[in-house]
Amino acid sequence: MFSTYFALTAALVITPGATTAVIVRNALAGGWRSGVWAAIGAAAGNSTHAAVAGLGLAVVLTRSPRLFAAIQLAGGLYLAWLAIQSLRRVISHRALPASSAILASSDPIRAHHAWREGLSVNLLNPSIATFYLAVVPSFVPASADTGYYVGLAATHVGLAFAVHTAWAVSLDRLRHVLASPRARVILEGTTAVTLGLLAVRVILAAA
Repeated sequence: MFSTYFALTAALVITPGATTAVIVRNALAGGWRSGVWAAIGAAAGNSTHAAVAGLGLAVVLTRSPRLFAAIQLAGGLYLAWLAIQSLRRVISHRALPASSAILASSDPIRAHHAWREGLSVNLLNPSIATFYLAVVPSFVPASADTGYYVGLAATHVGLAFAVHTAWAVSLDRLRHVLASPRARVILEGTTAVTLGLLAVRVILAAA
């Protein structure tokens, strides 16, 4: 059963989504360190969802459709805000190397910004809450203790962090290839469109 869970989890974390877009943007803007800090924030968000579900609080959300819909709406609006930020950088021609506010900031500020974006995008992602509420428990044997759930949750958090870190490092190595203004505009525009589409999907699901 664990091998099936591992394969499923690996497929989910490898599939690009909102978190991937945030990792990519931070890695391209501030290098691998910013990308990794965003990945650390995302891992903290995953861990929070895992802990909440483990404590049984996620059940409350399923029994309160309005509360769950409100969280979905908040997540969609946050994704929309990130999309607008990327679009503004394209329109104002700030999607260029070393020109964003993040790069102009000191390392601690840049790291905190990346961590906060990674944390927020996962905390407000209803699909992650659903994963820990519906998917993970289905792989816990009836006779298993709490430690088994913790192991499954840790597997997801660890795999996601590894994949996100790999994205950050890989994109940092490609920064010299993507250094041209045109490439930056295309990438920033693609990020804006991706986040925008995800935002629309989440908001419609909350409606």
